[in-house]
Amino acid sequence: MSKLTGWWKNRSSAAKVELYTRWSFHFFVLLEILSFGLAAFTGQDNHTPRPLALMAFLVVCAHSVIVGFLSSRALDFVTGRRERPVGLSALVTALTAAAVLLFLCLRRFGALDESAAPGLVVGVSCFGCGSLVLGMEKVRHMKYVPPLAASGATVVVAALGLPLEEVIGYFVVVLVCCAFLAFTCGFSGWLLRTVHELDRAREVQAQLAVAEERLRFGRDLHDVMGRNLAVIALKSELAVQLARRERPEAVDQMIEVQRIARESQREVRDVVRGYREADLAVELEGARGVLTAAGMDCRVDFEAGPPLPAEVQSALGWVVREATTNVLRHGDAQSCVIRLTASEEGSVTLVVENDGAPEAPAGPPGSGLAGLRERLAVLDGTLRAGPVDGGRFRLRAEIPGSRTERLEAWA
Repeated sequence: MSKLTGWWKNRSSAAKVELYTRWSFHFFVLLEILSFGLAAFTGQDNHTPRPLALMAFLVVCAHSVIVGFLSSRALDFVTGRRERPVGLSALVTALTAAAVLLFLCLRRFGALDESAAPGLVVGVSCFGCGSLVLGMEKVRHMKYVPPLAASGATVVVAALGLPLEEVIGYFVVVLVCCAFLAFTCGFSGWLLRTVHELDRAREVQAQLAVAEERLRFGRDLHDVMGRNLAVIALKSELAVQLARRERPEAVDQMIEVQRIARESQREVRDVVRGYREADLAVELEGARGVLTAAGMDCRVDFEAGPPLPAEVQSALGWVVREATTNVLRHGDAQSCVIRLTASEEGSVTLVVENDGAPEAPAGPPGSGLAGLRERLAVLDGTLRAGPVDGGRFRLRAEIPGSRTERLEAWA
């Protein structure tokens, strides 16, 4: 059963909405044929000759298939995969107008039964309008399509000399049906476009978080090294001038350069250590904020207890950071729970669990979890990660109590 449903569960929210929308418009092809194409054969006292009824039915079939192609290309345009299908839109417009003119002419000269003509005209008009609206971006352009379709059908009816009540009836029915389907298709396109934009914004948010951290590290490193390198350059130049004059002060200047260089080395190590060491409380709050901003229901549970050693906080902080990144980038999570517990024996357990996890990984395993295992291995800790029941993914990091007690003793 999991293999049968995996093709749906492994999709993102945007992919699910797109798949649902596409198949809805594919269903419209059959809906037009079954609801309106068969009107040529049905109806009370339908006296339409069979050859003409078959011809009208085939025209509706051809129209529905081309409209289906236009809807598919228009959805590709909405999702940014293709250019606007201008040529196919013009073809659907011409075919819709020709079909309406054909059905009304057959109705006027008595070849098409009076009860069958309205269904055929309304069917090709509303589905043609819906597919045209789907390929438009602006509402001010969409709103003109139903009135133009209704006006065109009304002009043809009036030009053929049909009764006034039929002229009014065709205008009202075509306008209402076309407006309804145009609104439905326009809303579907807007919804699909919005979902894809949100999905792209979510990816950009994760990329910006990484870029912001890199910029922060770059600023810190520049602040530390910029001043010291400038002093080293000046003192080195002074030492060179003193050495050329055989002044003994040159040795003092080089000793000062050596001292500044070692101090710079120490400061760089401090910056890198601060970058590599993650504060657990800060990472927990940061994970809650980032996941909540991404639209997830994030809950952070932890039990108050004695403060953990710095090495343990740093290792677990990195676990939270990496797990948060994976939740944002992989799967389609709607909820996430981060739970930190400390037992009486001193062992510490961190669990990060989220839903919406794909059953199969999208690509080869990355180095993030391997790096976390190396960090935890220094503390005799373990890391387990993998899918669990209910389409959830669980990451569990544990550091034994004996190790934390030893670190506290060293401190």
